[in-house]
Amino acid sequence: MSVEKEIFAMSKTIAVVGLSSNPARASHGVAAYFQQQGFRIIPVNPNETEVLGEKSYPDLKSVPEKVDLVNVFRRSEHVPGIVDDAIAAGAGALWLQQGVTHAEAEARAREAGMRVVSDACMMVMHRVYR
Repeated sequence: MSVEKEIFAMSKTIAVVGLSSNPARASHGVAAYFQQQGFRIIPVNPNETEVLGEKSYPDLKSVPEKVDLVNVFRRSEHVPGIVDDAIAAGAGALWLQQGVTHAEAEARAREAGMRVVSDACMMVMHRVYR
């Protein structure tokens, strides 16, 4: 089974780091798609209070429930801190959206037992593997 398919099979709750309330932003479209597919979406963005009808949290450390998958819509230089928080939160997987990579942080996530995908659109891959 591919890593992508494993991630989709194991994930019910997705924290979307960098989720915007602006419908023109990719993060909004991708999160709305997964919400429509039955996934629980948790917005993580300090500049938002609510997105897609869900309360937004300033960072992963503030999310009060278990997160299966952390989907990242932030620039690559922000990935190391996000990975640290994802590991601390016990997330099972990390997905770095298209254009987002950080080899060292990805390796740390894998060492912590997380499944990792980088530089790929999660919505496109879901349509392939569902």
